[in-house]
Amino acid sequence: MSKTILVTGGAGFIGSNYCRYVLQKYPDYRVVILDALTYAGNLSTIADMQNDPATSERVRFYPGKIQDETVVNGIIEAEQVDTIVNFAAESHNDRSILEPGSFIQTDVYGVYVLLDAVKRHGLTRMVHVSTDEVYGTIDNGQFTEKSPIEPNTPYSAAKAGGEMQVRAHVITYGTPAIITRCGNNYGAYQYPEKLIPFFVTRLLDNKKVPLYGAGNQVRDWVYVLDHCAGIDKVLHEGTIGEAYNIGSEGERTNLEITHALLRLLNRPESLIKTIPDPRGGAHDKRYSVNADKLRALGWKPAYDFDTTLEQTVRWYADNQSWWREITAKPDYQAFIARFYGRYLGEDL
Repeated sequence: MSKTILVTGGAGFIGSNYCRYVLQKYPDYRVVILDALTYAGNLSTIADMQNDPATSERVRFYPGKIQDETVVNGIIEAEQVDTIVNFAAESHNDRSILEPGSFIQTDVYGVYVLLDAVKRHGLTRMVHVSTDEVYGTIDNGQFTEKSPIEPNTPYSAAKAGGEMQVRAHVITYGTPAIITRCGNNYGAYQYPEKLIPFFVTRLLDNKKVPLYGAGNQVRDWVYVLDHCAGIDKVLHEGTIGEAYNIGSEGERTNLEITHALLRLLNRPESLIKTIPDPRGGAHDKRYSVNADKLRALGWKPAYDFDTTLEQTVRWYADNQSWWREITAKPDYQAFIARFYGRYLGEDL
């Protein structure tokens, strides 16, 4: 059965990888991308799909914000959309400290607009892509889908607010929506403000990388295509109104990740610059989710961490034109300078 999926935030990192995944797996599916093309969304990220004769006829792009009801409803009507997968979000913790209001607009109000459109047009399903950060931090064990929602940053609080909108719409209106919560992603096309691409792009230029504190923050690292497969499984087989954790049990500290990147790029440890954590007590020490609920649907991670990390590093080394265009932009340089300038000095 064919589908027309509206992928919001589809010109971003995870969203674009999900679009490729769908187009490759389902030859009869169409993908309609809505993206505001803010700093983290780039047309170059989806150019391969638009230019490939095998997929170009099944991809349509629209610029716009999910907060804009006219845009959202107009696209659904014009393209006969039957499903929404929502990746659109302000998604960087450090930026949320500087601009928390924009996170609420996209991650809470924007989710409401999408849910209202699902209800208004009678769409078959919406998957809201959230984050494990809504749980807060956990010293031991793992979060399950029944764990309390206890966000600790403006970003994770905004994502939790979006989830509450989903819950309310499912209960009040019977809106066919589902939530996913994934750990830290890595892979090709990730905006170079996140840890792995940020460090890789700097190390390629022999620049120092800023490591918060001792680098003992623990994250569950999930390869982006494993995440896409999990979302696809939930879209087709998940239960309406439920949440599903997506985790690979690939826990590593930020220091371990940093050392791995140094080894892969043959760079010295002297390029590590230890700096104070700008988030202070808001920087969650450890995330870890139990994904048994999703595994029960038949999903499991398919990719090896060491292999895919090496492939990811190689992708950034081989696609420097993609990320250098981004890192040369004034907005990117201003953000890096504001957060790290005092520590990284002239090699910023």
